[in-house]
Amino acid sequence: MRKAFRTWLRWLTGAVLLICALWLATVGLILYAGGRPNVQNADAILVLGAAQWNGKPSPVFKARLDHAIELYRQQRAPYLVLTGGVGRGDTLSEGEVALRYALRNGVEAGHILVERDGLTTAESMKAAALLMEASGLHSAIIVSDSYHMLRVELLARRVGIKPYRAPAPNSPIDRSNSERWHYIMRESLLVPATALMGAW
Repeated sequence: MRKAFRTWLRWLTGAVLLICALWLATVGLILYAGGRPNVQNADAILVLGAAQWNGKPSPVFKARLDHAIELYRQQRAPYLVLTGGVGRGDTLSEGEVALRYALRNGVEAGHILVERDGLTTAESMKAAALLMEASGLHSAIIVSDSYHMLRVELLARRVGIKPYRAPAPNSPIDRSNSERWHYIMRESLLVPATALMGAW
């Protein structure tokens, strides 16, 4: 009985250590992906939605959009793909707010594709992929926050988009160490879940 208990305890300890090692590796990959942009010329610049406040982008969303528009002005890609559905309590979609902001900042309407229905990152990425496919676009510079880069890259590859990472350099989240780590910890759970869903 005692021998069986010791064997069970060794297995349990090994399992806990393995889970901890995988979790630490995931955190490391999140930090690596967020800290290593790999911007290259692409077919489009895809912006992940974030909160909008009464028709205006929140500071986090604005930082993403400003970075995407700067990349567009640098002629890194000829199209913007803007994403995001209608949040709880909102009347406008994040995609619509992003469209208005991009037009006010000089992006031509004919160079913008908008996804207005996605309520999650996965939904937005899937809808964006359909828009891109219909327009013959296959690769995208993906703009979001640094903590988000690893998961959005996984999701992009899953729906057939060739992704290049472009974390927004001036995000308010990155300027707040506590907030940044809050999102990194959240992603450390979401990334393995995303990977497992893809495996199934």
